[in-house]
Amino acid sequence: MPHNDLNARVGGLNNWYRLHSAISVLDHALTDPKAGKLALVSSFGAESVVLLHMVSVLRRDTPVIFLDTEMLFAETLVYQQEVSERLGLRDVRVIRASATDLSRRDPDRTLHQRDTESCCALRKTEPLNRALEGFDGWITGRKRYQGGMRADMDFFETEPETGRIKVNPLAHWAPGDVRTYMEENRLPRHPLVTKGYPSIGCMPCTSPVSEDEDPRAGRWRGEEKTECGIHFANGRVIRQGENA
Repeated sequence: MPHNDLNARVGGLNNWYRLHSAISVLDHALTDPKAGKLALVSSFGAESVVLLHMVSVLRRDTPVIFLDTEMLFAETLVYQQEVSERLGLRDVRVIRASATDLSRRDPDRTLHQRDTESCCALRKTEPLNRALEGFDGWITGRKRYQGGMRADMDFFETEPETGRIKVNPLAHWAPGDVRTYMEENRLPRHPLVTKGYPSIGCMPCTSPVSEDEDPRAGRWRGEEKTECGIHFANGRVIRQGENA
């Protein structure tokens, strides 16, 4: 779709749903023809269960894309299966990098030690782009309070690089809203949260954080990198906040 048409469609969606709640935005996004065919991209991380639960209530057959980098914590893999079964999600798609790409570009599984950007591209960005082919957009769990370029984030965004839209139902939520929703709906927490992992990614690139640190201090510790690179805005990689 031409960029002008995409921007106009996203602008119209934001104007229409500006004062709606998260669940309302998600409901309309999943049914409004203007939003198109959508998939939920979920890391099954610390806060992911909120959107997964909303989808299970509204439309359990919504495609859910889970990126298995094959370097995730065992706890994440178990959590993904348990949450999917508990919520009755009907279309969970586990996506991985191709065996050919892995053997050619990271045969000894040490790419993350030499070049984290290339590792994320191989194991996350490229498989996700392939998985999203045929979709008009995707749903994320990003929130304004995560800061940086997300501070002014709308419910709907354009992704000019791909011609897709991005839906952020939780854009206006605060940390307390996430906790309250999980408690009120008795949703299971990721087991690593209680062990000091408020933000959870791949095992080699994630470490626990102390109470006085930023929640994402344990992601790519010691590097400037703070984002895996699957999010873009205005042609640039977004470097702050949760991935999905």
